[in-house]
Amino acid sequence: MPNTSNQYDSVVEQCRNLFTKKMSDYGSAWRILRLPSLTDQIFIKAQRIRQLQENDVRKVDEGEKSEFIGIINYSIMALIQLELGVVENPDLSSEEATELYNKHMTITKELMENKNHDYGEAWRDMRVSSLTDLIIQKLLRVKQIEDNEGKTLVSEGIDANYQDMINYAVFAMIHLNE
Repeated sequence: MPNTSNQYDSVVEQCRNLFTKKMSDYGSAWRILRLPSLTDQIFIKAQRIRQLQENDVRKVDEGEKSEFIGIINYSIMALIQLELGVVENPDLSSEEATELYNKHMTITKELMENKNHDYGEAWRDMRVSSLTDLIIQKLLRVKQIEDNEGKTLVSEGIDANYQDMINYAVFAMIHLNE
């Protein structure tokens, strides 16, 4: 039986590597993005994955994996923005951003491990297309919560939805790597 924790860590390492390389190229310019902008970026990635899954012809030579990595990294950025708030100018060094990345990824992995225990790794029997649909559903929920100015009556907050999107995207990457 595959080791979910090791597979998860392998996907995260790939995502973190890209994140740190982009931090070297662009710095923390993403720190000026408001949450709805990050949500929209994730939505674009998820919609592109869905189109790739439904269409036979591809006009851009990038597959689902790069888009799932984008979902993971933009979701981590959103969690950092939730924690620190939006700024007018980039304010994080590569080291600080990577430390925050690791902090939020650790919390998100712990959530996955707890849910995975309770659900008995049900995601292993799911299709990548179903995981994509769940990500889009979470995005629509986040957009509604944003429209409600962050207020919910009985539902999880925005942070839990971003964490779920990360975990669904990691699961999709594990499936695509198998």
